[in-house]
Amino acid sequence: MTVSPPPGYLGGDARIRSGPAPELVSAGYALETADAPLLHRGLGLADLAQIVELVRVEVVPAGVVAPLVATLLGWLDVPAAAFPYDPLLGDAYNSRERELERLHGPTAGWLHTGRTRREAGRIAFRLVLRERLLVLHAAVARLAAALADQADTHAGTVWADTTYLQPAQPSTFGHYLGALAEEATRSVERVERAHTWADRSPAGSGGVGGTRVPLDRERLARLLGFATVGTNTRDTMWATDGLADAVLAGTQAATTADRLAEDLEIFASPAFGYVTLDTSLCRASVLLPQKRNPYALAVIRSGAGTLVGRATGLLVTQRTPSARTDNWLHAYGEVATSLELAERVVHLASAVVETLQVHTDVLAAGAAAHFTGATDLAEELVLRAGLDYRSAYRVVGRAVADAIEDGRPAITAADVSRSAGLVLGPECVIAISSAQVAAAQDPEQVLRTRTAIGGSSPERVRQHAADVRERLAVATGWRAERERHTATAEAALIAAAHSLA
Repeated sequence: MTVSPPPGYLGGDARIRSGPAPELVSAGYALETADAPLLHRGLGLADLAQIVELVRVEVVPAGVVAPLVATLLGWLDVPAAAFPYDPLLGDAYNSRERELERLHGPTAGWLHTGRTRREAGRIAFRLVLRERLLVLHAAVARLAAALADQADTHAGTVWADTTYLQPAQPSTFGHYLGALAEEATRSVERVERAHTWADRSPAGSGGVGGTRVPLDRERLARLLGFATVGTNTRDTMWATDGLADAVLAGTQAATTADRLAEDLEIFASPAFGYVTLDTSLCRASVLLPQKRNPYALAVIRSGAGTLVGRATGLLVTQRTPSARTDNWLHAYGEVATSLELAERVVHLASAVVETLQVHTDVLAAGAAAHFTGATDLAEELVLRAGLDYRSAYRVVGRAVADAIEDGRPAITAADVSRSAGLVLGPECVIAISSAQVAAAQDPEQVLRTRTAIGGSSPERVRQHAADVRERLAVATGWRAERERHTATAEAALIAAAHSLA
């Protein structure tokens, strides 16, 4: 059954003679009205910009709408929870329209001139989206800075870097952390690109292709603090790729945090003992008195997984035909809550990094174990003995196998000579000294050779950390400028509205 339309029901088509079915209210309208707290202030600013521009182009006399403007200004200070949003009326815009009509009668009708309710909603959401992206931007920058700082601190901390969790080559723990700092910095850039999309104004779009009402879209954009105007009104009103980009930017940042958390959960285990998490980020076992669980890492990992699911959902909903509600109905809430979740996950990861205790002695003890200098020794044979790398690889591989079988922890020059005779033939003579063989297996001396750009030598790690900090300083300046710009525009809009009221 359907319900009777509420008093003042704002149905458009005269053929719709009743209120919405309760099932439609429950499954659809209630979902849209649930976005009211998110859109509340943005809808107010969109309405004020519309009225200010209509008066400027002399479509409506200022005196006619003065009481209406006064009401809209007052609503900016009314919490969304205190406003009479009603799911029976559809989305938040309809509830606002009904209340304006109740208070001001036909004067409220001026607000619709040249504008759809969807346009007001799109404006309001973009205002929210660009704000949430700036908040996320600050969180991701914090993570990148924390990683860069710790990379600088541990630029000289020797450890055995791993692939597949198997000892690979001597490196520095700072180089490992610097890689994650670089990854986080790319997420800062992703958030900025997503903000660029959100910072394009839909105001003045009309139904789809514009309106005959002489609204100045560039002036409307300035009133609302947008950086620019959407260059195609249909695209600006209905495209959803920017929503997916925003959530993907948050998801990528959280995934960097997740990759770190996956590693640290292993590194913090007693079997490795590389690091210890701050006690404020751990949780005690209820049953096992000796156990300290790295709970923050589980929170990071679960948050990242949830964000991957939400991003996937947004990508799927883009596959509907264009200019439909399908790909927007869930979008406002999903995008906003996803960005909030990403922010929380990334801030938690920053706290983990900032307070991380690194056990440098444990890392150093394992740096030369398990023949991590084998690759350097093979390269030394290429450089000193003139072997091709594949032959050198086989010679060193045989020497490693023999040493493991004999229970010896390192390779000697005699081992290399014997292995060369077995692998390449008795006529092969390797001219390499014991000192050269030892140097190739000494982590400290290995690191002195890692001086290429991006390498793991302490000097290169410190240079990279400084470079990350410089890029983050630029990003921080960009964020501060966008915050100032939008705050100034909002203050000017409200002042212009006050002059009408």
